[in-house]
Amino acid sequence: MHTGNKGFSEAGLRRLHDVLARHVESKKIPGLVALISRGGQTHVEALGTMRHDGGPAMARDTIFRLASASKPVTMAATMVLLDECRLRLDDLIEQWLPELADRRVLTSVDAPLDNTVPARRPITVRDLLTSTFGLGMDMTALGTPLMGAIFEQAIFPARMTDYPEPDEWMRRLGQLPLMYQPGERWQYHISHDVLGILVARVTGQSFGTFLRERILDPLGMKDTGFHVSARDVDRLPPSYAPDAQTGEFIVWDEADGGQYSQPPAFQSGGSGLVTTVDDYHTYFRMLLNGGMHGTERILSRPAVALMTTNHLTPEQKAARDAMARNNVHLSFGQGQHGGWGFGMAVRTYRGDYAPIGQFGWDGGMGTSAYADPHNQLAGILLTQVGMSVPDPARAIHDFWTTVYQALDD
Repeated sequence: MHTGNKGFSEAGLRRLHDVLARHVESKKIPGLVALISRGGQTHVEALGTMRHDGGPAMARDTIFRLASASKPVTMAATMVLLDECRLRLDDLIEQWLPELADRRVLTSVDAPLDNTVPARRPITVRDLLTSTFGLGMDMTALGTPLMGAIFEQAIFPARMTDYPEPDEWMRRLGQLPLMYQPGERWQYHISHDVLGILVARVTGQSFGTFLRERILDPLGMKDTGFHVSARDVDRLPPSYAPDAQTGEFIVWDEADGGQYSQPPAFQSGGSGLVTTVDDYHTYFRMLLNGGMHGTERILSRPAVALMTTNHLTPEQKAARDAMARNNVHLSFGQGQHGGWGFGMAVRTYRGDYAPIGQFGWDGGMGTSAYADPHNQLAGILLTQVGMSVPDPARAIHDFWTTVYQALDD
């Protein structure tokens, strides 16, 4: 099926299928589900099996753990509050998050935790939205006292079930100094978990409830949430974190009785969601449509523009580029977009087959989702293999390389 210059070429779709099938046949990726859409044409590939040793086949409605690919979806809850003027970009967050008032900042990245100076200014909503509030998962600072404390205090726990309750998590975060001055440096991840708590405190609802009422339900994203109900658990594959040396498939999370089988104590905006390709596709189509879903407005057009525009200065982008280049076995170019908007990467230079302006993000559990306004293209690839090995990142890279070749206008 070819819809003029709007869809995909037959030859391109065949190559996409063959390349993805090769990853599954290699036995490095047990299974995957991919969706690409453009100009009213949607193409889905569901390949392989849910378990590495066989089991049920992957299906279009298989549910996957998004990990960091949660960030673009959960960010929309904050954007609703900006649209409704219940939050402002330069509001000080301490009126809702007093734990983050009167910050101290380390004198150097690797300084002891008590070696600090006062913050030059308070933290704003904008600092959280752009991931520049002064703390984050900084792969360039592993082994420092502050990064050690972030792991020890379960600010960034190894398992979703290790998070404390939100108020206790905030209390622990509030006892740590910042690594950088507010607004100074882009740092990954932690700001998204803070935003979830901010949304809950502003609205008086749990983050998950507000996200469901304002984003997920209006979009019909019925398979997206922070856990999988018992009746749907057979649609969730186990999640693997293969041994980096041997490649042996180690189960990181079993479906039944696993980390996503119960509502979590902490609804993580940074990494907590599960979804299907069709649910995630609906979300990205809404962004490509400037905030509209059918006849219903989910987000304002300027809110979507803000989310999908680069907000980093050249100095901040240098640090962001370094993170991608120095974790090259993970990013395979996917991390090298240059820019960052709200909750997602925004491509500011052409580092591979995708054009400037493409936006989206990837997840450490082997997931990838991006949209491209120039081509009116959305693409999602979901696997059950974590990035402890390079195989899922390679599959993601090859997915995007072949998707862009299929735009044969």
